[in-house]
Amino acid sequence: MKKLFILFFIAALFTSFNKKSSPVNIIIDTDIAPDYDDVGAMAILHAFADKGEANILATISSNAFETTGPTISVLNTYFNRPDIPIGVTKKEEPNKECQQEWAEAIIKKYPHSLRSNADVMDAVKLYRKILSSQPDHSVTIVTIGFFTNLAGLLESKGDAYSPLDGKTLVAKKVKQLVSMAASLNNGNSGYEFNVATDAAASKKVFEEWPTPVTLSGFEIGEKILTGISLIHNDAIQNSPVKDAFTIALVKDHNTIGRNSWDETAVLVAVRGLKPWFGFRKLNLTVLPDGKDSIIPGDKFTYLTFKQTPAQIGKVIEKLMMHQPIKNKK
Repeated sequence: MKKLFILFFIAALFTSFNKKSSPVNIIIDTDIAPDYDDVGAMAILHAFADKGEANILATISSNAFETTGPTISVLNTYFNRPDIPIGVTKKEEPNKECQQEWAEAIIKKYPHSLRSNADVMDAVKLYRKILSSQPDHSVTIVTIGFFTNLAGLLESKGDAYSPLDGKTLVAKKVKQLVSMAASLNNGNSGYEFNVATDAAASKKVFEEWPTPVTLSGFEIGEKILTGISLIHNDAIQNSPVKDAFTIALVKDHNTIGRNSWDETAVLVAVRGLKPWFGFRKLNLTVLPDGKDSIIPGDKFTYLTFKQTPAQIGKVIEKLMMHQPIKNKK
């Protein structure tokens, strides 16, 4: 009996270890251009992939602006993953430019294979292709941009990749959705860029998404500042991540660091809430003007602080400073 107990205990530990060490299968959906926290978020995701904590299935843009696909290609190439599939929305809107022109700078300076958004698959088609090939309930989608692609995915019909309609495909293949979205700075409502830019798409996703949803609201990333240690780290050379932050912070005359909205979503998507965040359960709707507002229900897990913003910022910035593994095959 004692031997059986010991064997059972060892088996339980082994199972627990394997479960914990399994990488999170992730699709990231970004609006990478109007802000540069997306660059930090992608750097963190590649750091997690190098650590064996994440498996990046696809990198997708919800922004039609001309630099988005090539920017993603620069970052994937820099982290020695040039073959990760890239998708871009084929809609004309949203189309949000890179005002500080950090994207144009890193595209000009660093190697990448993708020259134009026109050369990649439509975002919704890529979602369907990737999801159809994955085990059931195995994919985490992390959105750090607009909900344009996810709304399109929900509306999609069966195709060559899967006979299932979009909503059924999501329910079958997706484990969870983690988004940098919404704002409750006013207590029970607010305006937030990712939600308001394509309000109709946001409303559809908020109301119809069939899996668990975790939201990192505006007021979370707003208080977590990163980037200063990164741009002053002399050990990091020839890095598009460092260059993007350097260009943007200098142009913004910013000496305290950039708000880390998007990085929080990736952190939670891969490592979970603890020890950094608590949560509250709530439900939200999106009004026609893009304002998000609390309504009765508990559909969403909405982040709250457990550690201080400074403590979380140190974790995020350390991951942002991760360098590509040399000679990675």
